[in-house]
Amino acid sequence: MEEKLKAKKLLSELIIDILSEKISVEEAVKRFPRGIKDESINCAIHALLHYEADEDYRKYHPDYLEEQREYLEYIANLFRQGEDFPVNIIEEYKKYYETAPIVTKKGIINTLKNLFRLTT
Repeated sequence: MEEKLKAKKLLSELIIDILSEKISVEEAVKRFPRGIKDESINCAIHALLHYEADEDYRKYHPDYLEEQREYLEYIANLFRQGEDFPVNIIEEYKKYYETAPIVTKKGIINTLKNLFRLTT
């Protein structure tokens, strides 16, 4: 349990660093704790991958940018407090991340390519 709490707090810090543009999503993914089985952590990782993948779209849709930023702040606050995602959000993510590739040593670029391949 302590391991999951530490991982959530680290992810909270990484999300804040991404939003404040101190680090890139790619750098954050490299720092993600590996091997922790937690549905909330899986959801957060996929939210960040979508944030990275939507970079070009956000340039032309400022409302979407604000929505994504607010959602990532929400995740960071949940994890800073050691809480889990609400069950309804986890259920929505499950239908995507159960078939989506996980981040591996191959890197975020390959993961993003695989993610797009699954959605087209």
